[in-house]
Amino acid sequence: MSEKKSQITVTSPLLPPLEEFNSYLQQIWDNKWITNNGLFHQQLEQALAEYLGVEYLSLFTNGTLPLITAFQALGIREGEVITTPYSFVATSHSIWWNGLKPVFVDIEEDTCGIDPNKIEAVITPNTVAIMPVHCYGKPCKTAEIDAIAKKHNLKVIYDAAHAFGVTENGQSVLKAGDISTLSFHATKVYNTIEGGALICHSAEMKYHVDNLKNFGFRGETTVVAPGINSKMDEMRAAYGLLNLRQVDAAIEARKQVAKQYVYALQNMKGIKIFQPIANSLLPIAGVENSTRLNYSYFPIFVDEEQYGISRDALYEKMKANNVLGRRYFYPLITEFDPYKDIPSANPANLPVANKIANQVICLPMHHALSEEDVKRVVECIVNKY
Repeated sequence: MSEKKSQITVTSPLLPPLEEFNSYLQQIWDNKWITNNGLFHQQLEQALAEYLGVEYLSLFTNGTLPLITAFQALGIREGEVITTPYSFVATSHSIWWNGLKPVFVDIEEDTCGIDPNKIEAVITPNTVAIMPVHCYGKPCKTAEIDAIAKKHNLKVIYDAAHAFGVTENGQSVLKAGDISTLSFHATKVYNTIEGGALICHSAEMKYHVDNLKNFGFRGETTVVAPGINSKMDEMRAAYGLLNLRQVDAAIEARKQVAKQYVYALQNMKGIKIFQPIANSLLPIAGVENSTRLNYSYFPIFVDEEQYGISRDALYEKMKANNVLGRRYFYPLITEFDPYKDIPSANPANLPVANKIANQVICLPMHHALSEEDVKRVVECIVNKY
C-alpha cells in the first residue's frame, strides 16, 4: 500500500524569521507600548506608503473595517451602492453595515471585474457610490469607472484586498477612485497576521480616517464622530515590517509557480487560465502588457462539456489526492440569504458571474510551493479520470 502524499494547501502564510520577530517583541516589551499608534505602527504606515507608491495610508486591524469606515469617511449615510456579486462577502457586508443598499452588476469574463458597460443602466437618483473589486489582483477598468462616477457625481471605493503592490502603467492601482482598501489577512500575498489599510488622497482625509478608527476622538477630550475601534497593535505592525522586507521575493516565487502552471495547462482542453495571468507570462507580439501583477491567486475555469468532468468533480479529485483547491468565489454573494431577494441579485441579471462562479477553482498558490508540488497539482488536472 502506497504512503499517502503530503497535503498541498491552497495557500500558506508568509512568515518573518522567528528570531527577528522575537527581537522586535523584546523592544515592544521594553517600551511597554502595545497599541495606540506606537513606534512600529508609525514605521509601518510610512514604509507601506513608500512601498505602495501612495501618500496617505492608514493601518487597520483587519481588511473589513477599512471598507466599513470608507463610507463613514466620505459621509455616505444612505442610498444605493453599485457593486459586484463576484467577491468575498466582506465587500457587500460593508455596504449593509452602513445601512446602504447594494445593487449588483455583472462582471467581465476575462478580468472577473465589474463590467463598466453595465453600470450606467442601474444608476438611479438614489445611487451614491460604486464599489468595484480588483479581482485576483487584476485592476478594474478604473479610468472608465472613475469617468462614470464623475459624470454622475458618485463616490468610488475600490476593494483592493487582492491588489497589494499591483501597478498599471507604472502607477499604483490604489490611486484610483476616492478611497481604496487593502487586506493583510494571513492568506494574502503580504500579511500582518490579520490587518488592513485604507488609502486616501489628502492629509485631511487621512486625519479624519485616523479619528474614525479611534472611536472618533480628536485630541484627548473631543469626539467628532461616532467612530469605531480598529487600530492595529504593535505586534502586528512589527510582524508587518519584517514581512515587507521579504514580500518582493515572495511575489517572485509566486510568479515562478504561475509560470509553471501556465506552461503546463495552456493547451489543456476545457481548462481556461485566468487571462490576465496568462497574458503577463505569455506576451503577445506587438501588445504591451502595462500591468504588474502580484500572483495572489491562480484561478482556472472548467468547461465541463469540453473537459469531460465537472468543476466540482475535479475539486473533489484534487482533495482525494491531498491537493486543496478553493472555489473562489463560489457561491456568488447574491446566492446568500442576506442578498438573494434583492432584485439586482436575480441570476438572469448576472449571467457571466454565475457562469464563472460555477467553473472556477483557484489552484494552490504561494511562495513555498516546490516544482514537485506544482507537478502534483497539474497531474490531478491532466489525469482527470
